[in-house]
Amino acid sequence: MEAIMGWKTLDDMELDGKTVLTRVDINVPIEDGKVTDTTRIDRILPTIRDILGAGGKPVLLAHFGRPKGARVPEMSLQIVRPALEAALGVPVRFAEDCIGGPAKEAVAALPAGEVLLLENTRYHAAETTNDPVFAASLAALGQVYCNDAFSAAHRAHASTEAVAKLLPSCAGRLMQAELSALEAALGDPARPVTAVVGGAKVSTKLDLLGNLVAKVDRLVIGGGMANTFLAAQGVAIGKSLAEHEMTGTASEIMAEAEAAGCRIILPVDIVVAREFAAGAAHETLPVDACPEDAMILDAGPDTVAAVAETLQSSKTLIWNGPLGAFEIAPFDAATNAAAQAAAGLTRDGALTSVAGGGDTVAALNQAGAADDFTYISTAGGAFLEWMEGKTLPGVAVLES
Repeated sequence: MEAIMGWKTLDDMELDGKTVLTRVDINVPIEDGKVTDTTRIDRILPTIRDILGAGGKPVLLAHFGRPKGARVPEMSLQIVRPALEAALGVPVRFAEDCIGGPAKEAVAALPAGEVLLLENTRYHAAETTNDPVFAASLAALGQVYCNDAFSAAHRAHASTEAVAKLLPSCAGRLMQAELSALEAALGDPARPVTAVVGGAKVSTKLDLLGNLVAKVDRLVIGGGMANTFLAAQGVAIGKSLAEHEMTGTASEIMAEAEAAGCRIILPVDIVVAREFAAGAAHETLPVDACPEDAMILDAGPDTVAAVAETLQSSKTLIWNGPLGAFEIAPFDAATNAAAQAAAGLTRDGALTSVAGGGDTVAALNQAGAADDFTYISTAGGAFLEWMEGKTLPGVAVLES
């Protein structure tokens, strides 16, 4: 893949015999001193292997937890080293610090074909303040900088932003895949473009909704936030989760969508219950028939059919958030059905589908649809800020 939008990839760099400072995200979950989910480790393997294959020496920069500038022993990256070594199948050495003597000595001693992991960058407060002196200390360790941590690209930190100004810089394979997928979804997408936005609150996704109504052709709104939009239209929603103070904002978003030619799709039928519990007694009703003592916990089958029909006539899909209270059956039905419809269309080559955000990934995995989506971002905050149309400092610096 060539450089898109002016950023370089590993293919554009001379790596043979060079020490390559590689920013990765291995902020993985740990229980009882063991890594419980290796997804983030697995995703950086192509970058490390390509650097090794080109004769480069990968020196990994990463943060772990939020030690806030202190050496917190349980936030040492030492704990991740065994899992990283097992996944890579080559020796991974460890340096007790990411700058200064320990780092310099470890870099100098690193043989070809091995990898060096430096200690948590956030043990230094200067990391999160994007301090240029600290960045210079990092840059002094290598000849090339590679950023493969898209999930940290929305932060202007020394290891994601300032250091890139001091060395020849490029995107790693994961960063490259992420940026290419997002460019395909929001940069110059095949139309019509449909966005599915769900989740509990309108207030946390205001910037997202505002950006999307100007860029997409259809916007499906689900989850708790759909209740706020229904309330804004004067629909009685009983005891449903909603932000009644946000109904004015919801009305403004609907007006903006109309002006931009973006069609908003809200539930036409609902699944209601008196309690939010597994297997709770529930019924499916028209959207305007929610009893006063009930709450809306999912979209009904007619809504799912409307969403599926919308997807069938779409070329691009961006998905963030579930359509109902997917954590508990049977209120996962709409999310599962819509996800499976999107997965099928993607599998048939009819749809480019990009999804991201914490509960989104969980919902698509639960629906058994994740493997068929074109791209699933594990980046959380960075994915959302990209969808909101914000500039990500860690990406912008690679373009300059």
